[in-house]
Amino acid sequence: MKVLAAGDHFVRNSLISAALHRALPGTPLELTELTLPWPLEPFGPVAEVTEASDTEDELIKALTGVEVCVTQMAPFTERVLAASPGLRMVAVCRGGPVNVNAAAARARGVRVCFAPGRNAASTAEFTIGLILSALRRIPQAHASLASDGDWDGSYYTYEHAGLELEDTPVGLVGYGAVGSRVARVLSAFGAEVEVYDPYVRGDVHGMRAKSLETLLTRSRVLTLHARLTPENTGMIGERELALLPKGAVVVNAARGGLLDTDALCDALDSGHLAAAALDTYAEEPIPADSRLLSTPRLVLTPHIAGASRAVARKAAEIAAAEVARYARNEPPAHALP
Repeated sequence: MKVLAAGDHFVRNSLISAALHRALPGTPLELTELTLPWPLEPFGPVAEVTEASDTEDELIKALTGVEVCVTQMAPFTERVLAASPGLRMVAVCRGGPVNVNAAAARARGVRVCFAPGRNAASTAEFTIGLILSALRRIPQAHASLASDGDWDGSYYTYEHAGLELEDTPVGLVGYGAVGSRVARVLSAFGAEVEVYDPYVRGDVHGMRAKSLETLLTRSRVLTLHARLTPENTGMIGERELALLPKGAVVVNAARGGLLDTDALCDALDSGHLAAAALDTYAEEPIPADSRLLSTPRLVLTPHIAGASRAVARKAAEIAAAEVARYARNEPPAHALP
């Protein structure tokens, strides 16, 4: 079986290769490699797929004679798939195969697998870090002390002192692999956790809100964990932010499109929100003229919640396990229908 490891500078080819050999001991593999430029070069739309490296020509050449490809960012467009008649499987090292033209792959009988949950722990931990950073003004305090040598006593004045998580109402929108972890950690802090997710049944950590509006009116901290869909794009806008109590904090490490950032900046400028922290954005990288870069009390990070070494290893392991199922003619664990 000829396998192409189309890794990058995060999910490295060495990790993919090692995971494949562990998953397929004794199986003869003809393993070839292509290194994609992400994250040193940002991903973006390529032809009809989203969030991929713009490397169609290089990928087509590397796929010659290949039966299986393991990748994170390779652009499996209609053009690439049409030029690769021997390809039978693509194992994508990410939570969803947004870099694959699903219809074109299905039409050509190419199995498309992916790695859900690979970054759930990492993103949940990072979200807690964003919440604490926004509540306690940690980045601002570091910047004033490290850059200016300013021992700023205003952080201890009552009007500028931060909130504790203990006994603070925290609302979660979304209760999947990430949201459920965040809820458990927040409960350990003693926060009053409330969850809104109409798609999840059964018990949750904390209370379950009957509606998004009810959740918003009670949340001193709002954190987003929903998948982005056409139905929920912009779900937190001017009206929703106005429902939050004055002095609330908003955190988004899910998808940028869930949140209207112009409305967020307005709410911060007016003083209705005390702070916000974002790791994801509707447009990435952030444009140089974006209001986000000049709005006060806003913590910004460049979409790095999933950037842990464990995530890269887990992604390679999950993808390799799917390749092993394919080699044994077993049904996949995580694949497009």
